[in-house]
Amino acid sequence: MKNKQLTAYEKSIKKHGLFFLGPVAVAFSVGFLWPFIQGLYLSFCDFRLVSEAKLSGFDNYLKAFSDKSFINSFLFTAVFTLVSMIIINAAAFFLAYFITGQIRGSKIFETVFFMPNLIGGIVLGYIWSMIFDGVLSYFGTSVIMDSKYGFWGMIILLCWQQIGYIMIIYCAGFKGIDESFLEAAYIDGATQWQTLFEVMVPNLRETISICLFLTLSNGFKLFDQNLALTAGMPFVINPDGSNIKSTEMLALNIYNTFYGSSPFGHGVAQAKAVVFFVFVALMGLLQLWLTRGREE
Repeated sequence: MKNKQLTAYEKSIKKHGLFFLGPVAVAFSVGFLWPFIQGLYLSFCDFRLVSEAKLSGFDNYLKAFSDKSFINSFLFTAVFTLVSMIIINAAAFFLAYFITGQIRGSKIFETVFFMPNLIGGIVLGYIWSMIFDGVLSYFGTSVIMDSKYGFWGMIILLCWQQIGYIMIIYCAGFKGIDESFLEAAYIDGATQWQTLFEVMVPNLRETISICLFLTLSNGFKLFDQNLALTAGMPFVINPDGSNIKSTEMLALNIYNTFYGSSPFGHGVAQAKAVVFFVFVALMGLLQLWLTRGREE
């Protein structure tokens, strides 16, 4: 009976599968695949309008990697992502641990902590800019006058926005742990911390992988908050007379390159975007490979 039902199910999938898969495939091709292929092509072109694109080989990539502002934004983004990823995951993990414990009103706490994630990045950037500048004005400075204040200002902003969201995922992971494991640990006399790190954490590896991937990608792709809070300021003048924005992240650097004063900046910006995509994809795959390897 089961084999007949399974065969009927498989026949139904084969018969109607393309009907349901078709619209999704078309939307994916139109909304992602074709723009990506076109963007990859344009990264090898000089253009002001797409219809006027002319192949220029690897010139755009050479210009991108010789651009000091791009290298600086890459290093700044890498450090920012690493710091924010550690803080967000550590804070979200322990908040989820305590909230899913025996405390009253856990649903209220989950809702309150999640709410900042619903606010747009531009709005958050301007709100926190006023808060930081209001405090730092007593010390004669602001987030756009000192790069260390800009860096930690964005860290605080992103943590405030993302911790609640990541916490919800950890909460789901804690609630999914089999009670029999916890009961066995209690019977064996394990302490609270031993139960957490030797029983709960191994059962949360998939959840931790998801949260690390999300914070990694969110950190690298940060744009709205960077634009609204510091806009890359302050400037740093190099010995050769050129200047770079010390708190400019990768996404903002690509944006500024594309809409800058250079008539050939579009191709360079497109090359930077391709490099950006490849790097984030490789980092995500590496992180998933490492965490999946530990799970096995």
